[in-house]
Amino acid sequence: MPPSLPIRRVVLYKHGVGYFERRGRVSGSDTLHFDFKARDMNDVLKSMTVLDLSGGSVSAVSYDSTKPLEQLLQEATIRIPESGSLTALLGQIKGARVRVRVGKEQQVEGVIVGLESLPVVEGKAAVHRPFLTLLVGASLRSFDLLDVAELTFLDDTVRKDLEFYLATVLSSYKKDTKRLSVLTAGEGDRELFVSYVLEAPVWKTSYRILLEAERPPLLQGWAVVDNTGDEDWVDVDLALIAGLPVSFVHDLYNPRYMRRPVVEVRTEAAAAPVIPEEGYGGMEEEVLAEVSADMAMEPPMPPAPAPGMAAAPMMKTFGAVGGRGGPARREAMERSAAVKTLTKEVGDLFEYRVDHPVTVHRNQSALVPILHRPFEGRRVLLYNRATREKNPMACIELKNTTGLTLEGGPVTVTEGDTYVGEAMLDTMKPDDKRFVPYAVELGCVVSQEDRTEEGPVFRAVVSHGVLLVEFYHLRRTLYTVRNKAKRAQTLYLEHPRTGWELKDSPEPAETTDNFWRFKLELGASASEELTITERTTGQRTWYFSNTGLEEVRFFLESGYIDERVAQGVREVVAIRDRMVALDRQERKLNDERTKLFKDQERIRANIDSLKSGASQRELSERFVTKLSEQEDRLEAIARELESVEREKREAQEEVDRKIQALAFTADLGTPGTDKKPKGRGKDK
Repeated sequence: MPPSLPIRRVVLYKHGVGYFERRGRVSGSDTLHFDFKARDMNDVLKSMTVLDLSGGSVSAVSYDSTKPLEQLLQEATIRIPESGSLTALLGQIKGARVRVRVGKEQQVEGVIVGLESLPVVEGKAAVHRPFLTLLVGASLRSFDLLDVAELTFLDDTVRKDLEFYLATVLSSYKKDTKRLSVLTAGEGDRELFVSYVLEAPVWKTSYRILLEAERPPLLQGWAVVDNTGDEDWVDVDLALIAGLPVSFVHDLYNPRYMRRPVVEVRTEAAAAPVIPEEGYGGMEEEVLAEVSADMAMEPPMPPAPAPGMAAAPMMKTFGAVGGRGGPARREAMERSAAVKTLTKEVGDLFEYRVDHPVTVHRNQSALVPILHRPFEGRRVLLYNRATREKNPMACIELKNTTGLTLEGGPVTVTEGDTYVGEAMLDTMKPDDKRFVPYAVELGCVVSQEDRTEEGPVFRAVVSHGVLLVEFYHLRRTLYTVRNKAKRAQTLYLEHPRTGWELKDSPEPAETTDNFWRFKLELGASASEELTITERTTGQRTWYFSNTGLEEVRFFLESGYIDERVAQGVREVVAIRDRMVALDRQERKLNDERTKLFKDQERIRANIDSLKSGASQRELSERFVTKLSEQEDRLEAIARELESVEREKREAQEEVDRKIQALAFTADLGTPGTDKKPKGRGKDK
């Protein structure tokens, strides 16, 4: 049997891999076998390290092929059927040298000649039994196969073929398992080291917090580890790494083939009459082959434990502690969980090394104590309207004074000897501060009242015919907090940050990415009010091209413009009024021209309907005279319209010049009286 190389060290990470170390003794040229799941072979081939720590060497590392079982068995030189396996095997290895032991003492060495079935009389009947024929020296000897107690193969080739066949068949029982063999070379008894990285479940954490009056809160931490492999972890050195190193999967197990060019051998044929072809240009033939190489990056091996770390006592139990008193529970927890986890920083990572050997059987999990320390913290209330509109949450204001990196996980909170709630803890570096909410505080009620209004104008700008005023939008939120509890409490109120600035409000105790936190000290059975005022800038615009005199008066009174700008706008309004009169005149002339055109159509129709005669001629002459008069009027209208269009164009040009010439800026500050932007301006 090959020597055993048990698992001695396990390091679990938070990104789905585990680092495993094996150590054991080998002798001479022993071969070690390891079985891995097929999906783990890429990680093993990427990360395996084999060291002979006693001066020997590793001659080779081989592993199962990726060929299907049926194809592997076809390549074997030996076949063993389901029935008659012994006789079928011996019939296939004629010429093999063997040693047989018949009965208890007799041993014979010879070469297998074959098997034959011979009749043997048993009682009154004859039965056929298999006989093995051997060439012993110069003699042929036959042995009843049922009398052969032991048969030893003396030919290494036959023995290895048989071992290969049986190992291949055995591997078929675990279709997902692949065998990796380490061939060693050396003399005497030596120590061998093997390490590798495999996919492994992420280790998890859970915490217990004990709250007591006038004593620091106590934090107890547990790691949950899962052994999903096919081998027990017995008395292993267990380490847990907090952090997120880079890891990936790269296919090294499956064979990779490259496409190669096909070059054919030129075949010589018998000589034949040569018929030269007509030449019309040169022809060159070229064969190109492209070869690509894949490179795999190897992540650095996990660090070894710091030298010189002494072992600490093993924890005895992790069960809940009974009792009615808080101090009794605290002392019981301290006695039962005397954890002295060895910790150290490894770059950006943090290592928990369990201070005693750990045993986790395969397909089982375990709770391992990693932390038992007091910390700086207290019970407070935290209110967030989005979390719960009427009540705050009871929280632990936790500052990580343990000196360790705390991985995220669930927390069970006990106050005195009573379970009071549960929470989730985010990953915390040393000295990080978090609020850990674990229950709804029904003894405290919060109500809100929101109000939005426009504040004073603080700036006005006139440019290119546009008046722009800037003012403040104000948003006030009144929080009323009623503490119905019989004890004083500290409340942190979270108010959303939406890009507005605080104005005339208390200074927040803390600021987060999305909230301001305001601190309120609540007396027993007392109420407190907190008003938070926020402001942001708004804009409103007016266009002087359509501004009226009333608005000009308002702008002047409010200080948005000065008298010079006001006079310029008045002139624009006067010109615009003149343009309105010109528009009316233009419409009147157009209406008259349209009426004349229709009347002319009627007169021409009447002329065409008249017949000959003195009276008809007289009427026709009247119609012609009427048409002539109308034509004169139409010509006059055309001249008047041309004049009106010219005046309108000149008036518009004058308006544009005056508007573009207007410029003014007023910094109004924040005057005591609100100058709110009124009218029909456009808000931004």
